[in-house]
Amino acid sequence: MSLKFVIIKERKSPPDRRVVFSPSKLEEAQKLFPEATFKVESSDIRAFSDEQYKRKGLEVVENINDCDVMIGVKEVPIDTLIPNKKYFFFSHTIKKQPYNRKLLKTILEKNIELFDHETIVNDKGFRLIGFGRYAGIVGSYNGFRAWGLKYNSFNLPKAGTLPNQDALIKELNSIRLPNIKILLTGSGKVSNGVQEMLDAMRIKSISVNEYLNNTFNEPVYCKIDVLAYNKRKDGTILDNIDFFNNPEAYESDFMRFAKVTDYYIAGHFYGDRAPYLYTRDDVKSSDFNIKVVADISCDVDGPVATTLRASTIAEPIYGYDPETEREVDYKDDKAIVVMAVDNLPCELPKDASEGFGDMFLQHVIPAFFNGDKDGILKRSKITENGKLTEHFAYLQDYIDG
Repeated sequence: MSLKFVIIKERKSPPDRRVVFSPSKLEEAQKLFPEATFKVESSDIRAFSDEQYKRKGLEVVENINDCDVMIGVKEVPIDTLIPNKKYFFFSHTIKKQPYNRKLLKTILEKNIELFDHETIVNDKGFRLIGFGRYAGIVGSYNGFRAWGLKYNSFNLPKAGTLPNQDALIKELNSIRLPNIKILLTGSGKVSNGVQEMLDAMRIKSISVNEYLNNTFNEPVYCKIDVLAYNKRKDGTILDNIDFFNNPEAYESDFMRFAKVTDYYIAGHFYGDRAPYLYTRDDVKSSDFNIKVVADISCDVDGPVATTLRASTIAEPIYGYDPETEREVDYKDDKAIVVMAVDNLPCELPKDASEGFGDMFLQHVIPAFFNGDKDGILKRSKITENGKLTEHFAYLQDYIDG
């Protein structure tokens, strides 16, 4: 029996135009695994048309009941889940998100095997696929756009109106920046995406020491990891592993950066129990110099205290008033500008889909044909035979509610 895979239509509202496989990637999958069948459910919203898939010789269908493996991006509406199938999508259930409890319950009731894109990890627990790089690419662009709007210095078009990353870079290279200092936190896919953009703008990268102590007659940036903006309370200097294992032994050392930073890009992953980077009281300090924050990590009311809420693609920026700790018009003289869109890759759906498909084809599809020799499917499977798998048994009380 040959396995039948299908790219399902995105039905969540507001619609998401991304897809796991672009036409060219799905054609590549079909050539690499001729023993399988790859179909596409007809859709009028995705970034690639039905016609583009058909031109690659792929079958576009209305009925997907005969397929075995359903591959999507966002949560699948409960009433469209087909029993006894395998599903891949971002379920937003593994942190016990209350709004998706019913979704996970229904998946168990319908005997569905759920694989979450977030749980697709290697044997060391590192995520293998995601849209992080594209969040970094769009988020950094949006932050520069916010700067231009705040200071009436340049007017960049919205990212979503441009076709791809190259077009974003072209726009960024058409503006003149003042001699600002740009700070970037993080060391993963998000911050690497940001760094691609800063380097494409030929903004000079400098060391922590230079950043903190020198002035420059050109824009510069500094990329820092956890041990630069946190310090051990007992003064000893250890390594990243110690920080991740014992975050409560640390306190923030971010203010030395805030004092000299104009534009801050938050591209880090924030772990539970770690110190906040800066608090609302920190922002009141005369030492806090940051004027624009692009919070790509977007942990609301958390480690980046100026992020009061997630913003939207339609209205990506708002102002934060340090004194009242409230939202104000970003044009207000007192306002720190905040860009905190939580679904940034949606603004670059074609590029994001191409990149996602690369990773999915490299890591996930082969696991169905090599006996899952690397344990990819075993580790990422949340439900099986109407029950939670051993690794995700901690969700039982969430389901029981």
